[in-house]
Amino acid sequence: MLQAQIYFDKDELKGNRSLHQFIMELLLENGIAGATSFSGDTGFGRHHSLKQPGQYFSFDGVPMLITFIDKEKKVKEALTDLRTQYRGGFIVTHPVEQW
Repeated sequence: MLQAQIYFDKDELKGNRSLHQFIMELLLENGIAGATSFSGDTGFGRHHSLKQPGQYFSFDGVPMLITFIDKEKKVKEALTDLRTQYRGGFIVTHPVEQW
């Protein structure tokens, strides 16, 4: 099995829909067994700019994470489908064992 994690800003859009909604629907369409999304309190990426959206007068975007696990082939197919439609974000994968 393979776990994928997709990191992006919650306010990102794909067309006129939220990126979060777009990715979750794409995973459903690809028959992924299950996915979970998380909103972050604080985060930073390659630009090393700390994002703290909860602080007063902050214009920082909320960091977001979607994680999902399925058979390696299905995860790679879903990620390939995602990358043909969206090039942003940061995606990592990890082999996992189900207990």
